[in-house]
Amino acid sequence: MQTTILTYLGTPIFGICLSLAVFLLGQWLFKISHGLFIFQPLFVGMVLGIFILWLMAKAFGVDVTWFYTNAYKPGGDIIFWFLNPATIAFAVPLYKRNDVVKRFWLEILLSLIVGLFISLFIIYGVAKVLGLDNNGIASLLPQAATTAIAMPISGAIGGTPAITAMACILNAVLIYALASWLVKIFRLKEPIGVGLGLGTAGHTVGSAKAIQIGSVPGAMAAIAVVIISIVVNLVVPTFAHMMGL
Repeated sequence: MQTTILTYLGTPIFGICLSLAVFLLGQWLFKISHGLFIFQPLFVGMVLGIFILWLMAKAFGVDVTWFYTNAYKPGGDIIFWFLNPATIAFAVPLYKRNDVVKRFWLEILLSLIVGLFISLFIIYGVAKVLGLDNNGIASLLPQAATTAIAMPISGAIGGTPAITAMACILNAVLIYALASWLVKIFRLKEPIGVGLGLGTAGHTVGSAKAIQIGSVPGAMAAIAVVIISIVVNLVVPTFAHMMGL
């Protein structure tokens, strides 16, 4: 009986249904809590999904990693595939405000590149102080990129993509939660800077917050997601090699 159930769970249907169920539950909790950041759907989906997989693995008496690979991953990979076209969709708000991009393209490009290099050195330094090994450091370095880009880079430089995904999602949730407060406390009145900051630090979730603020921040967040992902793809492997990871 148990073998039959595990065989059924190994079809893509289980992974797809579980992903949709926990995300929809997150949306409902986010709505009834009037936007409480801890119920951000992406965060709820991640935490609840991990807990359910762990609980089911224990119930069936199998290894959690095995259960994840054989039961969830076939459907989860299909969900993951949609991250790529979702990332490309950020070209839409960017196209709508390309007049701003054409006018300030040099300032935008330089600020993102400089900010990325600063973040890489800070991440590396803090990770060393905390005593993380090379795998842990490599897992954290690509988190400036959106999840779909960061995970493959993490695997390529010796990191663990799952840890990278968690770091990206936690970043996004924190930025979504603190965005309005940070804008107010630092008196950030320049919409270009606000958008670039939210897109760089908060990825897709940060960009959604930027779109709520205005069309210019939304467009700048979109270009930040795209440019940072490209720069991370080019710079992080070289940085990791230089640091001996």
